[in-house]
Amino acid sequence: MNSIIKIARKTGVTVLGFLLIFIGIALLVLPGPGLIVIIIGLIVLSWEYEWAKHHLHRARNAHKKALAKIKSRRKA
Repeated sequence: MNSIIKIARKTGVTVLGFLLIFIGIALLVLPGPGLIVIIIGLIVLSWEYEWAKHHLHRARNAHKKALAKIKSRRKA
């Protein structure tokens, strides 16, 4: 019984995470917060998958670098 719950959880997390990512991709073209929805999809997928954690960390690092670059341009 416990393995059925684990499989159901992993399936639910996978479906929800990829659904959010696909909606986010669509929102990149349509009006809406596409990048935010993609990041939320990665957060959901990172609950079950290490590769999603890796991509989430890469996105966070890219965000930090972009903010630092913007701040340095404002000072100049």
